[in-house]
Amino acid sequence: MAEVTIYINGRSYDISCDSGQEGRIVDLASYIDQRLQLISRSGAAYNDAHLMVLTSLVLADELFDAREGLAPATVAPSPRASRGAAAAAQVAVPAPVVSAVSREEEQAVLKVLEQITKRIEGVASRVLQTS
Repeated sequence: MAEVTIYINGRSYDISCDSGQEGRIVDLASYIDQRLQLISRSGAAYNDAHLMVLTSLVLADELFDAREGLAPATVAPSPRASRGAAAAAQVAVPAPVVSAVSREEEQAVLKVLEQITKRIEGVASRVLQTS
């Protein structure tokens, strides 16, 4: 088991991964950070936790599109969508660099997202306790 430090939204995270996967994890984190910065610049999120949730939704949408063989597209928000969600939905997301995602790569992405989600939930819990 190896450990690598990744940087997302200006913060560092120590992530455990299989030996030899360190470069891949850094690349995945860079991709996540690029998407996050795009959404951040759109003004769709009202705090860091919301920004991470919106980014996770955009990435999950890309993953689902890749599974279905569809090209990601800008989707018009539903009338019931919140203002932040509407702005995030209008952010154009470029097509993934790789059109076919192997099951192994998919699992690696999901593992990193799961670790990040746990950290976000912890931060959100601490923020709610202090408010």
